[in-house]
Amino acid sequence: MRVLGIETSCDETSAAVLDGTGDDATLRSLVILSQDVHAIFGGVVPEIASRAHLTAIVPVVERALTEAHADAFDAVAVTNAPGLVGALLVGVSYAKALAFARGVPVIGVHHMEGHLFATALEHRGAVPPFTALLVSGGHTLLLDVEAWGRYRVLGRTRDDAAGEAFDKVAKLLGLPYPGGPHLERLAAASQAGPFRFARPMLRRDQAAGDPDFYDFSFSGLKTAVLNAVRASADLGADRGPIARAFQDALVDTLVEKTTRAVRQFGRTRVVLGGGVAGNASLVAALRERFTSRGVEVFAPSSRLATDNAAMIARAGLFHLERGERSSLDLNAFATQPLPGLVAA
Repeated sequence: MRVLGIETSCDETSAAVLDGTGDDATLRSLVILSQDVHAIFGGVVPEIASRAHLTAIVPVVERALTEAHADAFDAVAVTNAPGLVGALLVGVSYAKALAFARGVPVIGVHHMEGHLFATALEHRGAVPPFTALLVSGGHTLLLDVEAWGRYRVLGRTRDDAAGEAFDKVAKLLGLPYPGGPHLERLAAASQAGPFRFARPMLRRDQAAGDPDFYDFSFSGLKTAVLNAVRASADLGADRGPIARAFQDALVDTLVEKTTRAVRQFGRTRVVLGGGVAGNASLVAALRERFTSRGVEVFAPSSRLATDNAAMIARAGLFHLERGERSSLDLNAFATQPLPGLVAA
């Protein structure tokens, strides 16, 4: 089967073509157009993002089809939740019109389910059952994935997402937007200094069943960085050590929570997804923790870690093969539960 994927949930306009069946799927093309204009404002401006998608959607889809040497396809998969509603509506409206014109089904895909599938496009071993850590600018989720379409949410952030914390701390340190990659490079080039921040929501007396055993919270960590910046007598000299201390605290928290999930459910694979999955320090820390335990850690490339249509096409293929279709009244939603949830 051949699926055309479309992604417009935030500030990337993306289209991809995927061929195959089940886990034997091959990516034929992937086009991602990022909206650099938001750097001027230090964050994504929803109205500007929506207008940019309107301008880009047709040429991006046409380019993806051309690069795949494909014109016909069996379905159109499109992100319809969660995300910026105006941005989502551009992709959803275009996907429905295109599917209707071509006489093929349209399939609405949950953005975070797409991230679950992304890594498997590059690593054949990144298939269920596994523990999933989805870390992006808008979400931080820890899940047990027993099979495709059967997801158990173990923990989530109670405030800032990991990627959001990276961007906000980068701004406090005077780094450009988007701040995550800049902060990561600064931290990597810096030695551990006099700064150390508490690992949020980690206590020695926590046990499985406690409401905060798997959950995350990064707002307090962000405030600790703010206080360190304000107290600094020489921010130019302290910027690197502060960035390093922040990243160490966040990474340690993510690794420990993931370890708890792996231990409780006895999984032998950990799969990362989302923009922060491209953080080399996070990937290295997870592999250092799990390699001696016989647990494989799979992380996507930066191209598939960011918002992209390849993961949407792959999730769409899964639902298409299950006989699922969306009707032409498919709508866009800012928030929506992950499909296929089972009790934790």
